[in-house]
Amino acid sequence: MSRSQQRHSNPAFNAGRRTKPHVLSADYIVGLIDGEGSFCVYLRPPVKKTWNTRVECHFYLKMRKDELPLIQKVKKFFGCGRISYQKEYRDNQQDNYRYQVSNIHDLISVIIPFFKENGLHSTPRKKDFDLFCKVVDCVHKGIHQQRNVITQIKKWKSQMHM
Repeated sequence: MSRSQQRHSNPAFNAGRRTKPHVLSADYIVGLIDGEGSFCVYLRPPVKKTWNTRVECHFYLKMRKDELPLIQKVKKFFGCGRISYQKEYRDNQQDNYRYQVSNIHDLISVIIPFFKENGLHSTPRKKDFDLFCKVVDCVHKGIHQQRNVITQIKKWKSQMHM
């Protein structure tokens, strides 16, 4: 390493200098989600006879608590969603943070178009994403409460995370 490289890599030299913030690339995001992300569908049974089954669609990225700055960059990259802290009670696990997008509008206008354009590489994650898109589309169209559609959603859900 040259003297110039040594000097410029020294934090003391760069103190007080404005540096360009690290921006995540689309490829980096895809790789991160391939490894640590999840597309999930939950079916919540009705509490009362007059209510319908709730269909919830969630996009998650869960990482150790020391990775909070990275999760914040992902949230900033997408411009939607929320970050929550999860306390871990198992001895062999660490506390973590979870980035989550559950709003149907955000899923349809931000998350799904991003992954359709940039593609996932992991075959299981790709399969989950394709099924997830079908469920989100049904919810967005408001047809997810029809008996035949809820039956189909249950089938798609059973094929996810295998």
